[in-house]
Amino acid sequence: MLKKIFSCFLISLSVLLLSTVSVLASDPYLIGFSAALTGPGSGIYAPVKDAFDVYFKDVNARGGINGHPVKIIFTDNSAEPSKAASDATKLITQDKVILLLNASLSSTYAPMIQVANRSKTPIFFASSVCPSEVYPPKADPNQFCSTGFASKYDSRFAVSFIKSIAKEPVKLALVAMNIPISRGEIDFAEELASKTEGFTVVDKEVIPPPTADFTPFASKIKESGANWVYAWAPWETQVKALEALRKLGWTGKYIAFAHIQAEEELERLKDDNLYVFGTNALFSDNAEIHGKIKEASQREKTIYPYKKLSEGWIGAMVLEEILKRTSWPATPEKVREAMNDLKVETAGLRGGPLVWTKNNHFRTVNYYRVYKWDGASGSIKVAKDWDPVEIQ
Repeated sequence: MLKKIFSCFLISLSVLLLSTVSVLASDPYLIGFSAALTGPGSGIYAPVKDAFDVYFKDVNARGGINGHPVKIIFTDNSAEPSKAASDATKLITQDKVILLLNASLSSTYAPMIQVANRSKTPIFFASSVCPSEVYPPKADPNQFCSTGFASKYDSRFAVSFIKSIAKEPVKLALVAMNIPISRGEIDFAEELASKTEGFTVVDKEVIPPPTADFTPFASKIKESGANWVYAWAPWETQVKALEALRKLGWTGKYIAFAHIQAEEELERLKDDNLYVFGTNALFSDNAEIHGKIKEASQREKTIYPYKKLSEGWIGAMVLEEILKRTSWPATPEKVREAMNDLKVETAGLRGGPLVWTKNNHFRTVNYYRVYKWDGASGSIKVAKDWDPVEIQ
């Protein structure tokens, strides 16, 4: 009798243990993501949600990571600093996320960083311009960035590219949005162009985010005699400034950062004097990874078209690799440790892998590529192939 009771006890204990293990195995990696899903710049930032949703739906369908699903809690900060702060507070204190992500204007950075630092929760900028604190030789221990566009390095590349193809003395006009990082980058480009490359900087326009009519700014640029314009800002500012210039009859060359709208806009504008540069391969390359993203986007009927998902897809690849290296039970400390020693193969979406080290939370090498519309062939062409730039 005792033997039978003991046997039943063992069976019950086994069932209980298996049940406990099953419950534990289903506990998710909790990730908080505050993004500008609406408001200024949302055309750049909102598609990241589509990419993450599709990517991690597939990851979870395959059993998750280390036996655990990934749950990403999205909030909409509408590019407003106060909303970003309240998002970060809720995600960390109420939802207990182990990692905080941002995809919004630079004005939302400071309040989110402040909240993240108080709780020692790492913050990862995905589809947001990389803050200076992620760069070597001494990166902020709590801030990381996977995004393609990067202050100072972008302008160094853009200015050198202009110099390499300009056939006459460069009279350069600069365009920024009136937000901190865009203003600072264009100020840096102004100094670099005039003092290092010997360009004549003839105008600099810093345009407020809610601007509807770009004509006054374009008129100043045209009247300055500029034969080149360099814009580094959210896409809406870059392209509306260009269109205003063309309406005024300006025929010079224009170079802008290739945000996620760039490929569709090159096809729409069909402007042979528009160059876009960046670190993400356009879908016109027709790489295998592009086909995979297109298929996933069409299958899941994403809100945004597949050509706008690359930046978010790269961020999702990085997050997956971080979590693979984060043992269970996951904590912010373990996540930070994984992020300090990370290598992510980008499968052709970039010119090489993304590598983070303890002192470099941006990447060790940035690969730039320039595209333009080619009217003769009626297609997008590579104007300059992958150019590796060491980040030191």
